[in-house]
Amino acid sequence: MGGVLVPFFLEWGKISFTQLMILQSWFMLWTFILEVPTGTIADYLGRKQSIILSVFVNIIAVLVYASMPNFYIFLLGEFLWAMSAALMSGADEAFVYDTLKKIDETKQSKKIFGKLESFRLAGIMFGAPIGSVIATHFGLRAPMLLFVIPLGIAFLISLTLKEPKTKQKTESKRYISILKEGFKFFYKNKVLKILTTDFVVINAIAYFMIWLYQPMLKQAGVGLKYFGIVHAFFVLSQILIMNNYRRLEKLFGSKKRMVFLSALITGIMFVVGGLTTWVPAVLWVIIVGGGFGMARRPLFVSYMNKYIPSSKRATVLSSVSMARRFVSIILNPIIGFMVDWSLNYTLIILGAIAIIFSFISRVKESHLID
Repeated sequence: MGGVLVPFFLEWGKISFTQLMILQSWFMLWTFILEVPTGTIADYLGRKQSIILSVFVNIIAVLVYASMPNFYIFLLGEFLWAMSAALMSGADEAFVYDTLKKIDETKQSKKIFGKLESFRLAGIMFGAPIGSVIATHFGLRAPMLLFVIPLGIAFLISLTLKEPKTKQKTESKRYISILKEGFKFFYKNKVLKILTTDFVVINAIAYFMIWLYQPMLKQAGVGLKYFGIVHAFFVLSQILIMNNYRRLEKLFGSKKRMVFLSALITGIMFVVGGLTTWVPAVLWVIIVGGGFGMARRPLFVSYMNKYIPSSKRATVLSSVSMARRFVSIILNPIIGFMVDWSLNYTLIILGAIAIIFSFISRVKESHLID
């Protein structure tokens, strides 16, 4: 759906860009509300069960979304999609990290999390151009309906997963106790809060490239049939960056500089995107700026995991996701109105914020443990 996401909403769904961003805030609101409760379910009942439920609910969400072009139906679909996302958030990463811990390979977590995200993005990268072709020949609704097929396969695969046993016995604890302990641990960990702040601010800005790159392409005169290809390269850049963290750290001189420059580059690209409609420059902004901004997530997840015990991992990671989504809940409608006012000024303002924050971030080299 990536290559035709905005047209799906605006043309098939017949809603405005402001309504589109309100839908995203609605989605973020419910993921915010459900994040820690579902993360606690993962800690309490098991990561595998949380993942299975996530995929099943996602299938229902897709069917609801594609049922009819109606704003209120979309609200229901977004609610279900949010439940699915919340069930998956934290549980999948905790599942992987605990598996690495069981086999004594946690030093490889940065590489493994990068590859995990790369596989997810590879699916988006190959799916975006295909979705554009399908939408061109069968309509904008068709890619959404066909999304049920890969989800069905994912559901069957999730049933075969083997969850590693951990020493803690979360099943003996009460649901509310796990919830409180996760929040308490996060609140008291200074380094975790610093890492989360850096991640949340830049990720919140980079996230808008997903929604703004298609208006940018349209403004630059790029045809709709090429949107999927651009989206594929956008995702490819993320994959390349995530699979070359170590090389980039050596190139930039340190892990701290990697964190700093990834934020700075994101900001500069947004500013450039607001100053030009020259197609080569716009493509560079989308691919490089969006790539560096969106590729930071697995890097930060790896660093954060070093400060979280297994018994609280899914809940604490869910708390981090809550912070990120809370920021998006507030920003989505604001950015929607700003884009209606001026796409170019919106890009410049977002870029300026990222640039300023890259210089005032409190992340230190000593915080970044492999």
